[in-house]
Amino acid sequence: MWLYLAFLSSLCLGCYEVAKKRSLIDNAIIPVLWCNILFSCLILSPMILSAELGFHWFDGTIFDSGTGDARAHLLTAIKSAIVLSSWLLGYVGLKHLPITIVSPIIATRPVVVLLGAMIIFNEIPNTFQWCGIVVTGIALYLFSRSSKKEGINFKYNHWVWYSVGAAVLGAVSGLYDKHIMSSLNPVFVQGWFNIYQFILMSIIASIMWLPKKKRNGTEFHWNWAIILVALFLAIADFAYFNALTHPGAMISVMSMIRGGSVIVSFTIGALIFREKNIRAKALDLLLILAGLFLLYLGSR
Repeated sequence: MWLYLAFLSSLCLGCYEVAKKRSLIDNAIIPVLWCNILFSCLILSPMILSAELGFHWFDGTIFDSGTGDARAHLLTAIKSAIVLSSWLLGYVGLKHLPITIVSPIIATRPVVVLLGAMIIFNEIPNTFQWCGIVVTGIALYLFSRSSKKEGINFKYNHWVWYSVGAAVLGAVSGLYDKHIMSSLNPVFVQGWFNIYQFILMSIIASIMWLPKKKRNGTEFHWNWAIILVALFLAIADFAYFNALTHPGAMISVMSMIRGGSVIVSFTIGALIFREKNIRAKALDLLLILAGLFLLYLGSR
C-alpha cells in the first residue's frame, strides 16, 4: 500500500513543481510562498480544529490528526524550519532557472538521502547503490555541460547552488521524517508543520518583503496557480506521510519514487514553458533516472 501512496505523492509533486514555476513568473518570491503556505494551512485546518477543539469530525478516519504533546510540537516545529529553508532556496532557484534544469537537480535527492543514511545511520551501500551513486554523479556532470548551451554554468551560477541547497535540505527533511513518523500522527505533522511554517513565513515576509514591496522586481501579482501549488502539495504530503507510517516502508525506495516526479515536471514544463535544449537535457535526465533505478534495485 505504501508504494501506491508513494507513486501518488510523486505524481502530485511533479504537478506541484509546474504550478510553482507558473506562480513565480513575473512575481515576488516571498509573498507567493506565503500565500502557498496559507492555503495549505486552510486545507488542513478542519482536521486540526476538529482535534484541538474536540469536535470529533474525523475520529476513526484517515483524516484524524489527534492531539500532540510538547515533544510532538517541538519535533514538528523543527521539521517546519528545515522544510521552509528548503522551500526558500528552491523558490529562488526555480524563479531564475528553467524548470527543465531545476527538476533534474531536485531528482538527485535520493542520492543525498542515501549518503545521509550512510553518515547518520551507518548504512553501507551495496553494489547496486554504489552504481546508482556513480551513474547519477556522471549524469549531473553531463547535465552541467549541456546546460552551458543556455549560458548556465553549474560551477559559477549561484541560482544553481540555491537549487542544490534546496535538494540537500529536502534530503535532510526526508531523513528526519523517517525518524519522527514512527511516533507521530501523519495528519498532525502535516497540519501543524504548515501552521508553524506560516508563522515563520509571516515573520520573514514582514521583515524582508513588506518594506520593499514597491521596488522593482518585488511586486506581487495574484495567480490562480498559487492555489494549485497548495492543493497538489497537500495531496502529495498526505500520501507521503501516510506511506511512512506503514510497516516496512523504506525511505530510500520512497525517495526514489518521489524523485520520479521529475518526469512529470520536466515533460509538462517543457511543453508549457517552451524551454530550450530539451533533447540533450532529456538524455541526461534518463541517465539520472537510471541511477535512481539502480538505487531502487539496491534497496529492495
